[in-house]
Amino acid sequence: MNKALDENDFAAGRSSARKRDWRKAMSDNVALALLVYTALQIFVTVHAMKQGSSSIMPYLALVVLVAGIIPACRWFERRWSDLSDDQAADGALKPAFRRDQILLWAMAIGLPAALTAFFTLIFS
Repeated sequence: MNKALDENDFAAGRSSARKRDWRKAMSDNVALALLVYTALQIFVTVHAMKQGSSSIMPYLALVVLVAGIIPACRWFERRWSDLSDDQAADGALKPAFRRDQILLWAMAIGLPAALTAFFTLIFS
């Protein structure tokens, strides 16, 4: 429906250029980063841990590792969710957003890689 309304505005000569909402963008990044982090932990880190232990320990460690990352992700999201509507559409925040986005994704991908390397070294 919104698309149809936007097309009508365009046809009538009205421009309704939407600005990016940094709050929603960071929330989307956090949600996707948590999914990627969890998938990497399940398929990479737990596999490396299972090589050294055949007990339930790798699965308990997975729960702790996933639960431990949630406060860090929430911190990123909270920094952006507290913005006002005017601030949320401010293009001047793009460099700060990119910095936080890079840190978030480095953590989501780098932590499982570092933990996998750590457990591989321990169990080899």
